[in-house]
Amino acid sequence: MRTIIHKFFGIWNYEKEEQWLNEMAAKGLCLVSVGYCRYEFEDCQPGEYTIRLQLLANNPTHPEGAKYIQFIEDTGAEHVASWLKWVYFRKKKSDGEFQLFSDHTSLIQHLTRVLHLLLILGIANLYIGAYNLFLFFFLDSGINILGFINFFIGVLCIPGYYKLNKKRKKLKAEQQLFE
Repeated sequence: MRTIIHKFFGIWNYEKEEQWLNEMAAKGLCLVSVGYCRYEFEDCQPGEYTIRLQLLANNPTHPEGAKYIQFIEDTGAEHVASWLKWVYFRKKKSDGEFQLFSDHTSLIQHLTRVLHLLLILGIANLYIGAYNLFLFFFLDSGINILGFINFFIGVLCIPGYYKLNKKRKKLKAEQQLFE
């Protein structure tokens, strides 16, 4: 049986999203499809799979993205779904531990990609929101709820950006200790 659940995770909360997906797998609901705030599951053996997600540098359909997905699948994992540049993998727990980031460098690169996306989305939403709010307050252009929403989204990105950037800085400092 298929189950659809609508749930929002901020870009900065990708680890919580991954944790939630693994909790769902532990309950016997395995991820089969992903969309914007939309997750589709099907029944499976509870705890059968480990789920991992990653933001790729390229789209999954780009040759480099497809090459990376194939590399991960060669390890025994399955590419379950993609949404924009985010890819979702699962691997049977019986096949052993499943991690996408084997060292600090790969995790730092991933965090850098997430931070760049978050920065672009945050600045764009702040700019669009501020512009629409300017029109609303100074030019009496009528109620523009999208301006408030854009500005709110932009403001929400700020603490997420700082949280991830702090984590990246900590990883960089740890990496320097090992060099």
